[in-house]
Formats: sequence, C-alpha cells, structure tokens
Amino acid sequence: MKYVDEFRDPSVVEGICDAINRQLDRIEKARAKNNDSPMRPLQLMEFCGGHTHTLFKYGIESLLSERIEMVHGPGCPVCVLPSGRVDDCIEIAANPNVILTTFGDAMRVPGVNGNLLDAKARGSDIRMVYSPLDALALARQHPEREVVFFALGFETTMPSTALTVLQAAKEGISNFSIFCNHITTAPTIDAILNEPDLDLDGFLAPGHVSMVIGTDPFQFIAQDYAKPIVITGFEPLDILQSILMLVTQIAESRCDVENQYRRVVEAGGNSSGLFAMQEVYDVYPVTELRGFGEIGNAGVCVRDEYAAWNAECKFDVQRKQTKDPHQCQCGEVLKGLIRPWQCGMYGKQCSPETPLGALMVSSEGACAAYYNHGFRVPDKGKGRIAIVDTTHNNHAV
Repeated sequence: MKYVDEFRDPSVVEGICDAINRQLDRIEKARAKNNDSPMRPLQLMEFCGGHTHTLFKYGIESLLSERIEMVHGPGCPVCVLPSGRVDDCIEIAANPNVILTTFGDAMRVPGVNGNLLDAKARGSDIRMVYSPLDALALARQHPEREVVFFALGFETTMPSTALTVLQAAKEGISNFSIFCNHITTAPTIDAILNEPDLDLDGFLAPGHVSMVIGTDPFQFIAQDYAKPIVITGFEPLDILQSILMLVTQIAESRCDVENQYRRVVEAGGNSSGLFAMQEVYDVYPVTELRGFGEIGNAGVCVRDEYAAWNAECKFDVQRKQTKDPHQCQCGEVLKGLIRPWQCGMYGKQCSPETPLGALMVSSEGACAAYYNHGFRVPDKGKGRIAIVDTTHNNHAV
C-alpha cells in the first residue's frame, strides 16, 4: 500500500537501528574520553499517546538498545482530563432539556459519580459523536433542546471545535454550546520539564499537534531547557528515524527543534486552524490537569464574544476539583515517573473492562497500550522490561 508500507519496511528498520547504535557508541566514547561517569540509558519521552501505541504495537522498544529507555508522556487528552470535568458533564446532562455529546473515549472516563455511560443508563441523553459538527447537526434537528458538545483535546482537535462555534454563530444556532476543556501542549511540556524527579534527555514531539501549531512553539524546549526535540510521525519508521535524530543531536551536543514529519507538518502550522483558534479562544489562567494539579495558561476558554455558545454561561458549571482514588497512580504514569506495570492496580482492579483510571480507558492511554499489546513485567535477568504476549498476536516490525 503506497505511503504506508514504505514506513513499515523491515529492511529499513535494521539500518536505522544500526545507525542508532553507532550514535550511542559515539556518546559512550565521548564520555569515556572526558572521564565522565558511565553512560546511563538515555531517557527519551514520547509525549503523544499515539506514539506510545505505535511503540508497543510494532514491538519497537524490543528493537532498541538497552542504552535507550522510552518514557511515556501525558499526551492523551482524555487521560489528563480531571475527574471533576466528568462530574460537571454529568450534571449538565441531568438537565432533561439537554443532549450532551462527546467523543467515544470520554464516555468511559470515571468521575466521582461514575462515567457518562452510567449517566446515560440513568436516563440522561448522552450521545457519542465523531465530530463537533455532528453535535451542531443535532442542534439543527432538535431546535427545542439544548445540545452541548463536551470539547476536549490538545491543539489537534481545537480547530474543529472553534470552526463549529463559528459556524453556529454564522447560522444563528442558539441551542448549541460547548463545554470547553481543550488543553495546550507547550505549558504541559513545561510542567514536565520542571518535574524534579525526571531527568529527560530528549522529546519526540506530537505530530498531529505540530500539524496545527507548527514548530516554533517548541523552541523553548531547546533554548531554555537545552533538550533536543524532534517532531515525529506515527508510523514505525517515523519513530525510529526520530529516535536516530535525537541521539544524533545528543552525540553532537546539539539542542535543536527538528521536523521529521515534514510530509505533514509545516513550520508555520495550519493558518486556517490557527485563525479559528485565535478567534474563538482565550487563554484560561489556571487549568487543572490529572496528575499535574493546576497549571498556568495550559487551558483555553471561549471568548466573551461567543458567550452565547459557551455552556459555562448557560449552565451552572462549578468546575469541581476532585481527586483520583488514592490507590490509582495515573498521575505518576502521566508524568513518566513510573511505568503502568508499577501501579499496584494495573491488570488487577484496573483493566480495560473495569478501568479505575483514565489511562486504561483511552485508546491512547499508556496503560491501555501496555495491556492491549502485551502485558509487561520486569525482566530481572536483563534489568529491562520484557514483553509477554497476552493477545496471541505478534505485531513486531
């Protein structure tokens, strides 16, 4: 299949892995020459949950040297959603005049009072949609009811929500509104870089987010924190090439923003999407993220000019602050401090069938990736993590 098979070619994989190992050798030799301490495994964080699933689905980590350790970041919008936002949605949906709509992953994220599917079972009119435009279509079909779209996601989904608000305003559809819970990427990465217990050596930047915002918003990572970063696509060879680009930067003592995903990402991003975002959103001064607490300037809200399409202006939304169950360690996993299998609930009380935390619910969650593509346990003999295939389906490249 053209433009897919080319990025999954096993003959190319071997060459890239060899090139990665040569750069790692350069790093080790340089450290020995400078009488530095022995090289520890490089800590490379893939921010996006889509990258995490590619790593596991195609067995990429098993191809990498033990001198590289992938750290799984918080780049899943459903996973960083605080449970209080779910409870707010449940309260909005309890209004008999409301049709609440959202994406499928958000339906099963647990709040204190259950999830949206539980609320639907209790009689609330909650519907899954594939796009905010689907929600707008429902508002046209049901002018007598209020249709609320539970808007969430990083910059990948922000333009589609903004364009839908603009369309609703253009048509004068007054029974449509959004409950805005969009998050921006750069402040979230900044919070990670200020985490005292993390010592990261480089980042794989999210390709879909970069398609919207371009490359400039990531410059602070290289300039202020001296960390190399590579904007990365989602196929196996995309990720391997990006890892090669990162270790090459480290070997050459460089800290740059490089764009591996040039076939999709342009330096200036998507001008139409950026215009819609600037038109509809303001920066929200303080936003709560699961596992991180409150982060300044991480979220957005609807501008006053579009208050008629802001659910928080139509309903009594309290923005509750709630905590995950104390035994759930989603926050530590999201920040890369522990791996999913190190959580005592993983695979026991918490599984895709009975999720205790959002990371096991989302299709991009790290815990779901571990569980669905091979239960991972410590390999005491090698000091690394071994994959035990529980799906009877070998996806390795």
